[in-house]
Amino acid sequence: MAILVTGSTGTIGSQVLAHLQGHNVEVRALTRSPETAQLPAGVTAVRGDLADPDSVRAALQGVTTLFLLAPNVADELTQAMLTLTAAREAGIKGIVYLSVFGGVGYADVPHFAGKYTVERMIEALDLPVTVLRPAYFIQNDLRQKDGLLKTGIYGSPIGKKGVSMVDIRDIGEAAAIELVRREQAAAPLGRETYALVGPDSLTGEGIATIWSEALGRAIRHGGDDLVVMEQRTKTMLPAWHALDLRLMFSRYQTEGAVATTDDIERLTKLLGHAPRSYAAFAKDAATQWAKG
Repeated sequence: MAILVTGSTGTIGSQVLAHLQGHNVEVRALTRSPETAQLPAGVTAVRGDLADPDSVRAALQGVTTLFLLAPNVADELTQAMLTLTAAREAGIKGIVYLSVFGGVGYADVPHFAGKYTVERMIEALDLPVTVLRPAYFIQNDLRQKDGLLKTGIYGSPIGKKGVSMVDIRDIGEAAAIELVRREQAAAPLGRETYALVGPDSLTGEGIATIWSEALGRAIRHGGDDLVVMEQRTKTMLPAWHALDLRLMFSRYQTEGAVATTDDIERLTKLLGHAPRSYAAFAKDAATQWAKG
């Protein structure tokens, strides 16, 4: 019996592995480069790639529970669906799938629509899955460091409707809790769905205020120009990915992505503590930056 974690060396996969420590379960990490993967003590590296179904089949041998995080690539939907198929054929007892908050409504945002399609497959086949729907990651804003410190600008164009950003540590903890629950169950458990969200409805101006307090200097929001954002993003990511992200931020601006009271209460019960706030993250980041 073992838990297999995909996306194991990435931002979220690393958090999942960290939170699985100390739970007395065997943990394996899927990676394309097991020789160089930096993994926690006791975690076994397993060679595999979600784009290669045969490698996934091989990696699932001896596995009973799967954490499925499909990479944000052009064929993400295909990779996720074929991995679920391989897991189903292998008789995997429990799965935790990382979806996205707002996937139902954001029909024109490719990586949202793809994740919602995977959720439809899970429902249609009645797979033993916990679907986790994280909002925008708070830690994505670590990329704002230079703008905040050098120009006094918070540059993310998230608009004025509000986004309930989630701390990646809460994502990793929620995933680990559900993986262990399903791994230790005597039989497959029914489907569950959780919104992974923060406690606040955050706007561009509101976040600028939070950073002003954390840094002890005036910070202003740089505005919501999506064309500029897309052009800037294309210098770091493929053009398709930049457009995908522009469409996501456009939805944030027109509709927002705000958690309900029930979303927050259910997550609090799952975690055993309130979800972490953006203000706490900003305070910690400012402290770290001050240390150099």
